[in-house]
Amino acid sequence: MSAAPVLEAALPAIRCRGVTKEFRSAAGVTPVLHGIDLELPAGELALLVGPSGCGKTTLISILAGILTPTAGTIEVLGASLWSMSDRQRTAWRRLHVGFVFQAYNLLPALTAAENAALPLVTQGRRLGEASRTVLPLLDRLGLAPHAQKLPSQLSGGQQQRVAIARALAHAPDLVVCDEPTAALDAASGRAVIELLREVAVAPGRAVLVVTHDSRIYPYADRIAAMEDGRVVAVRTGPGTDLEIHP
Repeated sequence: MSAAPVLEAALPAIRCRGVTKEFRSAAGVTPVLHGIDLELPAGELALLVGPSGCGKTTLISILAGILTPTAGTIEVLGASLWSMSDRQRTAWRRLHVGFVFQAYNLLPALTAAENAALPLVTQGRRLGEASRTVLPLLDRLGLAPHAQKLPSQLSGGQQQRVAIARALAHAPDLVVCDEPTAALDAASGRAVIELLREVAVAPGRAVLVVTHDSRIYPYADRIAAMEDGRVVAVRTGPGTDLEIHP
């Protein structure tokens, strides 16, 4: 599969038009997203904020190629994800997306270093070699003393940082994080968001973070606010004192 094109900073890394999502069950149809229009440039750290249940996690799962939209058009890093087959989309996601799940999703039988190295293993690296490759990243996240521990031996905050290391290990073009600082104290949260911001400010790369943590707002270039399945405002500019565009 061909690599994603390199996007210049300030060009859209993500472009959504009229994106809807409905979940169907025996009880009926539950609409979650209602015509999302959103553009996020490359080279920025963007936050997606809003009350619980407003559709934030559903939206980022669609943007990462995990969930299928009901309707609308989406381009991510120049690729039209939903014109791909399932197999093509899985291969594209493996190469280009790092996803931090709120539930961590660590494999219990693997060490912290082995869990962090899994994206490299899926690209053909041997587990031992890949685990050594991610050690500097684990060190950056304050996890060097815990690299050989199993998830059951780690605190919730430490597991969260392993999940972040796993998302960054293969230097993806799109990094999507669901509440990456929720389980972290102030110092650990600051280290994580500083690393994500450092990752974000590169041409051709986008970082999108779902958060309720107002402590990290000052690090954002762009904040998109959601309510009831819609993007209701986008604030642009560094920090929290941002202009609001309805």
